[in-house]
Amino acid sequence: MLRTLAVPSLAVLSLWLAAAPDPVNPDPKSPRPIDAVDSVFIEQLTWMEVRDAMKAGKTTVIIPTGGVEQNGPYLATGKHNYVLQGTCEAIARKLGNALVSPIVAFVPEGNIEPASEHMRYPGTISLTESTYRALLVDICASFRAHGFTNIVLIGDSGGNQAGMKAVAAELNAKWAGGKSRVHFIPEYYDYKGVGDWLESQGIKQTPAEYHDDFAITAQMMVVDPTTVRMKQRIAAGKFRINGVDLAPAEKTIEMGRKIIDYRATQTVAAIKKSMGK
Repeated sequence: MLRTLAVPSLAVLSLWLAAAPDPVNPDPKSPRPIDAVDSVFIEQLTWMEVRDAMKAGKTTVIIPTGGVEQNGPYLATGKHNYVLQGTCEAIARKLGNALVSPIVAFVPEGNIEPASEHMRYPGTISLTESTYRALLVDICASFRAHGFTNIVLIGDSGGNQAGMKAVAAELNAKWAGGKSRVHFIPEYYDYKGVGDWLESQGIKQTPAEYHDDFAITAQMMVVDPTTVRMKQRIAAGKFRINGVDLAPAEKTIEMGRKIIDYRATQTVAAIKKSMGK
């Protein structure tokens, strides 16, 4: 006599599935099994490290916008993104309660077709203004959903500023009464102030026709000297910018660190002012 096997009901199957561990989507409350690394960059952290940093009070997130564009004959197209690697770490550590979002590397750089502005040069990547703003809205909304209460927008390029300002105003109106607020910080992009500060340090430039200057080059050299083609320029006798010698490299890198510190100090003061602190 054949025996029929009992088939579990859908309700029982659901209970089994609910009880089974999910290796892809673990319990968000799972304890972190190892020590955390010392980094402020979210993309370098595990989700557990981000969660625990937020529990420890790091509920401010900095969203930097850079760009990929032509920067004269000596600088890598990711100039702004390299600079932000240095400045954002300094800003986050000075704030003490902040993490840094992955850099928004793609921003408006001119019309794509027909090409205008930086898009006239190979290697540039441009977004339409609407795409750029939509991207910022979604990034901000993601961090709000995770519980970040202060979302800071800074940009290392002039063409980034209007979009960030508009997105901050839009989201603050939409989220009025909630716990999260977006802060657009135009003071970060104050290269005139940086230039004045450099003159006070004895560095006076004679502007050339390159999309480059001493402050930019020095900051990039702190992060990675290859991005300013240091060795190639030394070999060609062109290791200078705007009338300022960049040799010895160690001296320029040290000045780059001071520029980063100066910019971070100014930016932190502006962030705290925006937060009412």
